[in-house]
Parts: sequence; C-alpha cells; structure tokens
Amino acid sequence: MDHDKLIRTPDALDDVVRALRADHKSIALTNGCYEILHVGHLRSLQSARQQSDCLIVAINSDASTRRYKGPGHPAVPENERAEILAGLECVDYVYIFDEPTVDGLLEQIRPDAYCKGPEYTMENLPERETLKRLGGTLVTVGDPKDHSTTELIQRIARLHAEAGASCSTHS
Repeated sequence: MDHDKLIRTPDALDDVVRALRADHKSIALTNGCYEILHVGHLRSLQSARQQSDCLIVAINSDASTRRYKGPGHPAVPENERAEILAGLECVDYVYIFDEPTVDGLLEQIRPDAYCKGPEYTMENLPERETLKRLGGTLVTVGDPKDHSTTELIQRIARLHAEAGASCSTHS
C-alpha cells in the first residue's frame, strides 16, 4: 500500500488539508464503510475524484461499521479496507473515522465538494445542517444504488450454502 495515502491522525489530516490549500487544490470528500469493495463503490469513487483536484475518502472504523451495520460486521477489517481504497488510482487519501457521521470532518476539511451516492439528498443527508452552515456543496456521484455490500454478502452466503448442499448430495 502507498502509506503516504493513509492519514492516521487528525493532526496529519490538518497537515494534508493545509498543504493542499497552500497549493490551491480543490478537495472532495466522500465517506462510507466500503466493507467489501464492489463496482458501485468504484464508480462512485471515480465520479467523486472528477469533482476536484484531490479526493479524501473517510472510511468507518470497525467499531463504527458495527454500530451502523450490526454484529458480525465488518466483513473486512478497517486497515485492509483502507489499504484496498488507497490502492485505487482515483483515491488520493484515506482516513479512518469512528464517529457516527462526518460532521466533524466536514468542519475540519471544509471540502469544495461533499460527494455522496444518489440515495442521498439534502433532505436525508445526516450531515445536512453542518453542510448548510458551512456553505458546502453536496454532489451526487456514482450510479443508482444497484449494488450493495449486504446483497453481495447474502449472495455469497447463498452460493456457499448451495455449494455445501450440492456437495453433501453427491457424497
């Protein structure tokens, strides 16, 4: 992994943002669990990257993902999810956060574009009040929500169960 892409502390995030602003670079922020990377994630990240000079991806920590998705999650630990995302050309930086929303990160980064999938609008966005107060811009990225980590996990579980049943009938 390109360790320069992984931002490990709030102070390091401040340093990155300060350096980008000094270079007159625009910043897009997006966030999510990215529990199992799928094509919907990739399309969303690529679209988010087109909105600015630099894309910062905030990923939910393991504890935050469990709070959001329930016991047994995440399927992939936070450090591995961060490494996978950092390996993508369209991602400039990855930051792991533990809070329920990215309100604090919006305050800290003040991105030129806050990028979310089409399932989010200013009416249902958890961070809407912070974004409004900061005068930020919500940008819709990616394609319709036709892909889901939960559905992918369920499909894999079904295939695994079917394969197990198939193997036991042939014994």
